[in-house]
Amino acid sequence: MLARLQQTTTFALIGIALAWAIVHASRGAVWVGIAGAMFIVFSYAIVLAVEMLVARQVNRDEAVGPADAAALCRAWSAEVRCSARTFFWNQPFRSQAVPDRLSSADADRVGIVLVHGFVCNRGLWNPWLRRFRDLRIPFAAVNLEPVFGGIDSYAAAIDAAVRRVGAVTGRPPIVVAHSMGGLAVRAWLSAHDAASRVQSVITLGTPHHGTVLASLAVSANARQMRRSSPWLKALEQCEPAGLHASFTCYYSNCDNIVMPASTATLRGADNRQLSGVAHVQMASDERVFREILARIRHVSRPAG
Repeated sequence: MLARLQQTTTFALIGIALAWAIVHASRGAVWVGIAGAMFIVFSYAIVLAVEMLVARQVNRDEAVGPADAAALCRAWSAEVRCSARTFFWNQPFRSQAVPDRLSSADADRVGIVLVHGFVCNRGLWNPWLRRFRDLRIPFAAVNLEPVFGGIDSYAAAIDAAVRRVGAVTGRPPIVVAHSMGGLAVRAWLSAHDAASRVQSVITLGTPHHGTVLASLAVSANARQMRRSSPWLKALEQCEPAGLHASFTCYYSNCDNIVMPASTATLRGADNRQLSGVAHVQMASDERVFREILARIRHVSRPAG
């Protein structure tokens, strides 16, 4: 569903930009046509810049402090590129380009379950999926639907993916979740009492305590991600003591979606700052990828 929606959005954006360029070129205003078309196509970059400035203001009272102008500019530039690749190509047109890698040859290996976030699909992970495939690491990447449904409704998809990976490998997988996906994983863990079925959980820019931007959204899952929402409070209350000890939570003061920065951390978890990294960019960060590989090697090492 999301892939079709983003395909339509992408084609519409290109169509509007071309129409603008053609109309103005036919009137002799070629440069107006070119400039307008470029503005239409890259208007999302302006939105990202505004989000970065909001994040800088929101993070002024955070322990990590606001990012400086140079760090924000670098994060913005990287996010412009990552967002274009993700929302205009990988998710709309390439979400099934790298199938899950699960075969009988994966027995006794540690697998990965990847869970995307809000208004995303499994195409978000394409850069990593190709590398996991080439390294012969078993993995399954879910699609969370309905796109704008409640977060609790995603537990079944996560449960099925964990079962599939575990059935093939014979071992609990490592779960990696981006943004809202981390909340979906927590909801699944609580609803299915599934802590023993995972090696560990890694969250990237997950609004564990909500995000100020969610106050602008109206969908069911976005309302649940509002700061101090009843759903977030209920989730925290139903989680067993010590659950977060198996979590590694990555956060950033350059995160343009989840803010303030500390909202992406959990008490009792291994909380790690990703300096100078924006929100979508986290899902392809090399430091995180190397940490996942290190964790696979560690849990795969024979005892003694």
